[in-house]
Amino acid sequence: MIILTGPSASGKTEIAKILGIKYNIKKVITHTTRPMRASEKQGVDYHFVDERTFVQLQTQHAFVETTLYNNHHYGTSYAEIGPHKVLIVDPQGLAAFLKIKDPSFVTFFIQASEVTRINRMIMRGQDLNFAKQRIAFDHTSFSQQSLPPIDYVINNESVTIEVATDSIYQLYLQKTK
Repeated sequence: MIILTGPSASGKTEIAKILGIKYNIKKVITHTTRPMRASEKQGVDYHFVDERTFVQLQTQHAFVETTLYNNHHYGTSYAEIGPHKVLIVDPQGLAAFLKIKDPSFVTFFIQASEVTRINRMIMRGQDLNFAKQRIAFDHTSFSQQSLPPIDYVINNESVTIEVATDSIYQLYLQKTK
């Protein structure tokens, strides 16, 4: 399984999309208690569940990792993990997956400069203040002290997103042979 982590607007989501399109790597569908957006589909974007169901699954130890973000729960179930899949997690989620000690997990840290990341956030419609807040939050969340060991670091600024994705896929194949 390919596990991607990295700060906001580093390119993780785009890489995951291209892995799906080009290499048929399936996205791990996580659970959330947040409301479904108009453009989203149940079981495609997330497993949308109510708070009670989420807590019940937590009690049953159904999740590898969970987090609370913006007053909504998110979690990755054991049932979703497997080969030829891709998952995006924060450093805490990555640490939870590494505790499993599964040699088929290949981890990637996706990086890009702050200027590039701010520009990407603005291009996708977020305002400058929000972008700066995300960058400040990422300084703490993605500091060297916060990161568990990672297999590969991919600079998603010096190459195109397609080249970065191709590199990730080739490294994944090499590591899982």
